[in-house]
Amino acid sequence: MKLFNCPHCDHVVFFENVVCERCNHALGYDPGSNAMLALEAGGTGWTSVGKIEANRPWRYCANYEHGTCNWLVPGEQEEPFCLACRHNLTVPNLADAANVALWQKMEIAKRRLFYQLLRLKLPLETRAEHPEGLGFQFLSNDPNLPGHVMTGHDDGLIVIALAEADDAERESRRTAMGEPYRTLIGHFRHEIGHWYWDRLVRDGGKLDACRAVFGDDSQDYDQALQAHYANGPKPNWQNDYVSSYAGAHPWEDFAETWAHYLHITDTLDTGRAWGFRIDPRADRDDVLTAKIDFNAYSDTTTIREISGSWLALAAALNALNRSMGAADPYPFVLSETVIHKLGFIHDLVHGRVN
Repeated sequence: MKLFNCPHCDHVVFFENVVCERCNHALGYDPGSNAMLALEAGGTGWTSVGKIEANRPWRYCANYEHGTCNWLVPGEQEEPFCLACRHNLTVPNLADAANVALWQKMEIAKRRLFYQLLRLKLPLETRAEHPEGLGFQFLSNDPNLPGHVMTGHDDGLIVIALAEADDAERESRRTAMGEPYRTLIGHFRHEIGHWYWDRLVRDGGKLDACRAVFGDDSQDYDQALQAHYANGPKPNWQNDYVSSYAGAHPWEDFAETWAHYLHITDTLDTGRAWGFRIDPRADRDDVLTAKIDFNAYSDTTTIREISGSWLALAAALNALNRSMGAADPYPFVLSETVIHKLGFIHDLVHGRVN
């Protein structure tokens, strides 16, 4: 995630800000220019001021009134929702303040996901634009029905259990399932990987190329998952998969690798924005040395640049967290096979897979 500047006073501002702390102008994110805009109220909407998109009319996304979105819609458009929120199909009961608080966390993660998808220029059809278009349902458990809401994907419909936004509940589930990492943004990145498999691989004519890397996805999915949960991870899974769950089925391998590609590129984008340079004094062979000065979203950046810099940055992040007594933010190891799979995802999103 890049750092932003207020177009009115140049003060550093962040992706979720709605007010500039220096000049007190209202702020909103414009995905078209990938910039935070400074706004002044006028008439029935807002007008942008300063160095970017000056003197244009804007409206906040309709979800702004719930404190869940700070994205902008051009004033001349009739669409009430921004490019991210137009994909919402079901939102929590807004009469319940606790639900709204959880949904706010959901939307922060979702908007960060969409920031990346837009930077990568990936297709983003809605359900109205495509029969299997992308749609989100944020659901809570119904006390009158058995079972729990399960996070998952089905033909473009992504369900995220609202309980996942509760930190204590999510940690409980992470521990119960023996996962080293479980976050809201991780759920979004994984589940949308399934949707992009449909869009870019299945519908994009890349099945053979994908199967050559991830394996034969025609094997029975339900049986494969049952075997995974009954027998546990594959032996020595670390040699071939980014996570133990990735070994359950080629679809899950693709989605897990896709999610990690987004984890890595977003964090490298953040490192670049902050001017990170990793140069450990003890690293005499320069294995953990990197200068994050490249654009991870560029089609000219290679997977070797990405993976090499990520090795250094992830090691530094883990070491810093340990100094604070916190868990490793990236408790994974990237084998050569996994780097090759990440390279496939990198080529796929940039249209280079034949």
